Amino acid sequence: MEEAQYHVVLDGRKIGPYDRRTIVGMRIKKALTSDHVLIGTDGSQSTVARLIGTRPPGQFNADRSQSFSVVQATFAAGLVEAEGRELQIPAFAGEVEVRVQGPVLRIAGTFRKGFGWRQDRVKLQVGDIVHARIRATQVDLWLRTGEAAAAPLRRVTLELFTPESAGELVEWFPAATPWPGGNDQAGARVKGDKQVLWAAGAAVGAAAVVLLVFVALAGRRIF
Repeated sequence: MEEAQYHVVLDGRKIGPYDRRTIVGMRIKKALTSDHVLIGTDGSQSTVARLIGTRPPGQFNADRSQSFSVVQATFAAGLVEAEGRELQIPAFAGEVEVRVQGPVLRIAGTFRKGFGWRQDRVKLQVGDIVHARIRATQVDLWLRTGEAAAAPLRRVTLELFTPESAGELVEWFPAATPWPGGNDQAGARVKGDKQVLWAAGAAVGAAAVVLLVFVALAGRRIF
């Protein structure tokens, strides 16, 4: 089945079309906002937030076992950053699926491996989430990486696309306390441990450049 395409409306003009993955990647890169209007090939109008909120079913099928648990909440998100290697989070690119499943926070998505892409998922224990912080549409989670009291905390940052979704996700972690360190995490970062996951593919980068050029031309009123 051919993937749906959408035009983005900027200053009354349509640019594109782009597929869902490219639009989500541009939203993660902040080249688009959740309120930008999209027009489908059938003429229907939507927004970036609405498109992300109606994630196609079965997009991520990375289960490696036959065990099932009750899904309490599901969020479309982007993995911005994962500090440290203890959590074993793949370098997911683009959109990921975040599920709250009882004592588990499940993150599933795709990441580049070799010359192709692979689907996978990681399960984090909700009980290991010590601190949580909301920054507009992003959520920072600090997780315990060992049983010892002195075990280091590692931060995972998720882009939830809307402040409402960010708040709803944090509500599932009632035992997590606010991060006491203000805006910066204490402690030095080890080079190579930080996985910055903004790479949504060459198409996203090209689309973002087109958007920036268009905005620049519109601002100078070049016709």
